[in-house]
Order: sequence, then structure tokens, then C-alpha cells
Amino acid sequence: MKIGILGCAGRMGRMLASQVLSTDGAELIGGSEAPGSEFIGQDVAGLAGHDAAGIAVGDDTRALFQASDTVIDFTVPVATAAHAQMAGETGTALIVGTTGLDAAQQDAIANASALVAVVQAANFSVGVNILLGLTERAAGIMGDDYDIEVVEMHHRHKVDAPSGTALALGQAAASGRGVDLDSVSQRVRDGHTGPRKTGDIGFATLRGGDVAGDHTVVFAGDGERLELTHKAGNRAVFASGAVRAALWTAGQSPGLYSMRDVLALTS
Repeated sequence: MKIGILGCAGRMGRMLASQVLSTDGAELIGGSEAPGSEFIGQDVAGLAGHDAAGIAVGDDTRALFQASDTVIDFTVPVATAAHAQMAGETGTALIVGTTGLDAAQQDAIANASALVAVVQAANFSVGVNILLGLTERAAGIMGDDYDIEVVEMHHRHKVDAPSGTALALGQAAASGRGVDLDSVSQRVRDGHTGPRKTGDIGFATLRGGDVAGDHTVVFAGDGERLELTHKAGNRAVFASGAVRAALWTAGQSPGLYSMRDVLALTS
């Protein structure tokens, strides 16, 4: 499968390129950066720590879509929305790992999924997707007698909070309880907040160092506490899952899929 990488010179882009180069059945067809980037013209494989492969970083995103079977996008929301439209126009499958999208940007992805296969996930690691399923199941079993808190920590460079994975875990917990997350979400506590509301799903955000991603869902009851935790040692787990998703899109019908579909974890 011919795979293109958007934002190929960034930290995640380089990891994705490296993973494609190391995966049987995957061919790195190209990578792109924004016009004017200092990396334009450099070798994509070389930037990823591999021997040069004669694949230059380009700035023609449409050409990359046209040359690829599937394109992987871990960029920024405004760019991802434009890329989704391009995926639909070129008939190219799309893997979306960008987080922090607003409603209009998410609509652009939904529109693309009517035309091509799109796999979107807040986190592409196998372990996190198992954690999502466990969180939903535990929330349904334990009920409002247990307070739910989602705690996450990421590196100092992360710009959105809570993380997309934390929000996905909150959504899993809300789904398990049969409630709307927006109606029970508590993301900020400062000053005299009063007692915790029954049924709230709280979020706590930590930033620092080079933490790839730690997530814990706490179910706190009277006399006991259950904590479900996933810790990512490095970004390779995200890249591995994204490339796995890219390979999975071969022959798939248009639609908006998740990693739970890729991993056959859906009920």
C-alpha cells in the first residue's frame, strides 16, 4: 500500500515515516510540509532516521493525495479539515490522529467519510483502545455511586487540553452510564467550587517534560477506588497503530471508522 505522511518533518511525522518504512506491505510514497518550510526538498526517510530513499519533502499536498492509497494526518485542526476535503476529492483514504477539532472541522471529516474510508482516533495505541472499552464497561457496572475522574499527563509542548484521549475516555465513561458527556463534564476547578456533583465526570490535566502520554480513569467510591491506567513509553505505539489502520483501509467502503473497528473490538 502506498502511504503518504502529512507534516512529515514534525516529531510525529518522522515517527510515522519510520514506521511505514519498517512495516511489511507499506510503501512510503511521499511526505509534505507547509509551503516555505525549511524541510522542503530534504529526504523524508533521512529525516526519519533511515537511509535516504530519494523521496523529497514536498509542499504540494494534492499531489501527495493523488499518489497515495492512504494518507496519514497528525497535523493541526485547520489543516486537517482542508486535508479531509482533499481526501474526498481525490478518493484517497485518510487516517486522522489530529485532536482539538471544532464542530466545523469535524463536519469536514464526516463529509469526507461519505466518499472514502476515514479512520479517526484520539489515540491509535492498541492499549488505549482496550482501555476505552474497559472504561465504558466499568462505568456501566459501577454507576453513580462511584465518582469518575480522568487524569492525563503529556509533554510540555502539547497545546490542547484535556487531551483528545482523555476526552475519548470521558466519552466512553458517559456512554457506559447512558449520559451526555457535555452535561456532566467538569474540566476546571479553581477557588471555592463547592462539593462535587453526583454523576460528574471530572478531568485533570498535567503538562511537563517529555511524557508521551499517561492516562488514568479513577472510579472513586466509599471505601474503595478502581484505577485503570495506560502509559505510553514513546510515540512509536501511536505510529504503529496508525500504520496498522492505514493498511486496514484497503478495500474498505466509505465510512467514518475508529481504531476499535480496526482492532475488531466493536460489539
